[in-house]
Amino acid sequence: MESHAQALTGASEESVAMVRLAAQAADEKKAEDLVALDVSARMPLADIFLVASGSNERQVVAIAEGIEEALHGMGAKAVRREGVREGRWALLDFNGLIVHVMHQEDRAYYELERLWKDCPVVELG
Repeated sequence: MESHAQALTGASEESVAMVRLAAQAADEKKAEDLVALDVSARMPLADIFLVASGSNERQVVAIAEGIEEALHGMGAKAVRREGVREGRWALLDFNGLIVHVMHQEDRAYYELERLWKDCPVVELG
């Protein structure tokens, strides 16, 4: 199935593997509404955006930290991280994968999925 998903997207196999591990880690921290979008055709700096929601600031921080820990286990380190301590919108940049962990209210306000609606969805399971 990975090869089929790979054929439909321009994302690298490494980015697809990273997003699936990140999504699993986010799910373990009870993240909601996980969506992965292949942005490779529209953004030269990344292959995939993963967007996840937390219901409060503490959960946003826990989700972001859980993702960092899981990806660190596969040798990936965030080259940039913003907003993690504040717990409203944590951005983790792993080069090919950019993770947005957002408080539910902020996610509803900014509607990232609407902004990137033309991008293919990457299957997480």
